[in-house]
Amino acid sequence: MLELRPNCECCDRDLPPDALEAMICSFECTFCADCVQQRLAGQRCPNCGGELVRRPIRPAEKLPGNPASTQRVFKPIAATTEEPAVSVATAAPR
Repeated sequence: MLELRPNCECCDRDLPPDALEAMICSFECTFCADCVQQRLAGQRCPNCGGELVRRPIRPAEKLPGNPASTQRVFKPIAATTEEPAVSVATAAPR
């Protein structure tokens, strides 16, 4: 089952379970569509090189028994490179 991570790894934008702009790779690295287009300049994950696709939405009625993750991952990406500018361990939930 997908974790449905709560934020963009690049800009830390909140991405709730029903966010249409959430993008993931096969390892579930999670980014917002804005960062994929503007900072990553395309469709490749900066962590693993995998394809980034729109994250599916879990139906709201399934969330109580299968909740989204609350563990945030934040690794800012410089605007001109695909390398992480700073690696930061997971942050506390907001």
